[in-house]
Amino acid sequence: MHDCLIRGGLVVDGSGAPPFKADVAIKNGRIAAVGQGLGPAARSIEADGAFVTPGFVDIHCHYDGQVEWDPFLSPSPLHGVTSVVMSNCGVGFAPVRPGDRDRLIELMEGVEDIPYPVLADGLSWNWETLPQYLDQIDSKPHAIDFAVQLPHGPLRVYVMGERGAAREAATADDLRQMQEIVAEALEAGALGFSTSRTILHKTSGGDFTPTLGAAEAELEAIADTMRKAGKGVIELVTDFADPEAEFAMLRRMVQHGGRPLSFSLAQSPTAPEQYRRFLALLEEADADGLPIRGQVISRPIGILLGLDATAHPFFANPAYLEIAALPPAERAAEMRRPERRARILADVGHEDPAVFKRYPPYIAHVCNHPGRLYRLGDPPCYLPDTADIAGAVAARNGQTPFETVYDWLASGDGEDLLYLPLTNFAWGNDEAIHELITHPLTLMGLSDGGAHYGMICDASAPTFLLQHWVQHKDPARRIDLGSAIHWLTAKPAAAVGLNDRGLVKPGYRADLNILDLESLHLPAPHIARDLPSGGKRLMQHAEGYRATLVAGEVIFKNGKATGALPGRLIRGAQPRP
Repeated sequence: MHDCLIRGGLVVDGSGAPPFKADVAIKNGRIAAVGQGLGPAARSIEADGAFVTPGFVDIHCHYDGQVEWDPFLSPSPLHGVTSVVMSNCGVGFAPVRPGDRDRLIELMEGVEDIPYPVLADGLSWNWETLPQYLDQIDSKPHAIDFAVQLPHGPLRVYVMGERGAAREAATADDLRQMQEIVAEALEAGALGFSTSRTILHKTSGGDFTPTLGAAEAELEAIADTMRKAGKGVIELVTDFADPEAEFAMLRRMVQHGGRPLSFSLAQSPTAPEQYRRFLALLEEADADGLPIRGQVISRPIGILLGLDATAHPFFANPAYLEIAALPPAERAAEMRRPERRARILADVGHEDPAVFKRYPPYIAHVCNHPGRLYRLGDPPCYLPDTADIAGAVAARNGQTPFETVYDWLASGDGEDLLYLPLTNFAWGNDEAIHELITHPLTLMGLSDGGAHYGMICDASAPTFLLQHWVQHKDPARRIDLGSAIHWLTAKPAAAVGLNDRGLVKPGYRADLNILDLESLHLPAPHIARDLPSGGKRLMQHAEGYRATLVAGEVIFKNGKATGALPGRLIRGAQPRP
């Protein structure tokens, strides 16, 4: 007697193969059989007209704080994700000394746009070391599985204190202590190590992340510890200011440590052809037997702006600040008053520069140059027509870009969002994205689930992949469903060592989606006020997921949580069945 039988669906098994008709039997949280005539089951789920896929594996998330208060780790499971990897980009909350807790909150606030009050109220701090942090989050029930990496920022501060935060060079004794902590973390179940080397990552006070410019010797010492342990993956984000030299350093880290490495890869708006050079460098590394991969995403990476979001072009405007505390609908109504409109537009250019210090440089730039913005719309348009850019609309209407964007923000109930595609949109189309996601040496990632609460909501990227690319209007760019599911499941899972999931085959974990592709729909993100301390965040749902299962239990049905919480902490790499 099986525990559950999923009947009548078309199985897309995660291997890249095309769909095939089969039932799926589940026993003790794992797939027992796939085929026809599988015998009786205690319960059955009808999947006629739907696809049965593995649960999606998202290797680039930031639920390090949210895992403390949200058992669902939303919005990821709303988009078919059943396993997430956290602590990317060198930020997280362990290890930590009591006196450095605020420092780590400010780092997370600045890098990942998670407000200080939310984290200060939501974190229990029942830990100091990373193993203690793992035990703490493992003690609470969750809907989906989650894995943790050792973040470089907290590691540096824990070992070096103020010297680490100030980005001083690590001494020989510092490196020895870091190596001991890395070894301890890997033994306790950390999936890997992450770091950041980008000037875009700053604390909420405007200071660079502690890991910016860390010496190669420091990274090699950490990689050497991973080599001795024989486990762990490396994830990083870097500016590639000197692409050849930086990539050569990544090669040396992998040569020295022998561990897989992945880095964030997207089309730059200022060097739009450069991503092709990185794809070539990946191919050269692969030919030399070095497991280096680029993490990519299925759409432009962009920021969302609005009256209730983190920022918009008038959020530091003196005349706007007079009404900023009003509810969005009342604020929008006040903004439509001719007198208020005239005052706010007259105050453009008089913002206090100190307001922008806590944000990445592009926030100040877009607020001063709003002509690059689009209306996101509902359903959201992530690949807009360049004729709809604010500058072009303003020119057609005889307005300035500030006037056009102002009127967009002030319309309706004040909840409309504006959109600025930052990467993957230099040519105003999806050509670069197609090259990136179809390359054999890239991995689907960069959703940033659990982060950028008021500016980005890319945890919906798996749904966008299935909606836009699998059903692309241009047959030449259409992605077959088997490949798309492979990119969301078995491929990322294997890349980080989660070899027990990602395939609909006997012995694998029964993490599954029942997906109605024809009814798949992605509505616009909206503001939800469900965070600790009354905090708010962008939330995005999806239609078309009939059911999502973790370890054989239905956790979401037609977009609604069932209350089942079978998820758990994944401690380290997992063997194949």
